[in-house]
Amino acid sequence: MANSKTGEQNPLGGAVISQQIASQLLNEMRCGPYANSERLPAEVELAARLGVSRTVIRDALAELEREGYVERVRGLGTVVNRRIVALNNRLDQKFEYSTMIRSAGFTPITDQISVQKVIADSHLAQLLDLEIGDSVLVVRKRILADTTPVIYSVDYFSAALFPADVLEQLDFSQPIFDILQETCNITVTSTIAHLNAVNGDAAIRQTLAVPSHEALLLMDEVSFSKLAKPVMYSLSYYTNFFHFSILRKKL
Repeated sequence: MANSKTGEQNPLGGAVISQQIASQLLNEMRCGPYANSERLPAEVELAARLGVSRTVIRDALAELEREGYVERVRGLGTVVNRRIVALNNRLDQKFEYSTMIRSAGFTPITDQISVQKVIADSHLAQLLDLEIGDSVLVVRKRILADTTPVIYSVDYFSAALFPADVLEQLDFSQPIFDILQETCNITVTSTIAHLNAVNGDAAIRQTLAVPSHEALLLMDEVSFSKLAKPVMYSLSYYTNFFHFSILRKKL
């Protein structure tokens, strides 16, 4: 990767170089040259190998430390937390269902997609920072892992986010975060999620083929872009196909 003073400051595909390097190092700690290492090499060695500045490496390591994957200790260097590196599907991080399904060895498939417009009631208006009566786009879909239903989602957006001339052409089988980025130039930067074990209504249970003795995990979420602007309200029902983890750090 070329070392570019201007490139290090500019977004590349939605992520700065330090974030890309952090992602690369995490992958290398899982299944690459550092898969069995207790510590990462010194900053100067990492910078030389990856072809970036020490500033980029320092920022990448700071990101990995914030996420709990490593701990930088004076006199010891960058220590790898193997248990955290091994965790998948962390609820304290933004995740995307396609990645989770693929990481489990299955192919994500989306079906039963429906798209409609509704009028914002007081609840939706408050959640999405809209006026009562504004037009809201509702996207419902089911996600399968190969042939097994695993998620049913309902996503709400302000219809004004989407250009009218492209709305009918959008492929809502694609990840919603990608659609927002590519069509609306909106990057989701944070999400507030509330988790509950629920039965779900009969139609959702039938859609997901859930046995009568099993509950569903409901993620009730509002996603925000920069400057704390709410852009999406989501209700996602997960079956027990998934096993989630969460890292709790002392502040």
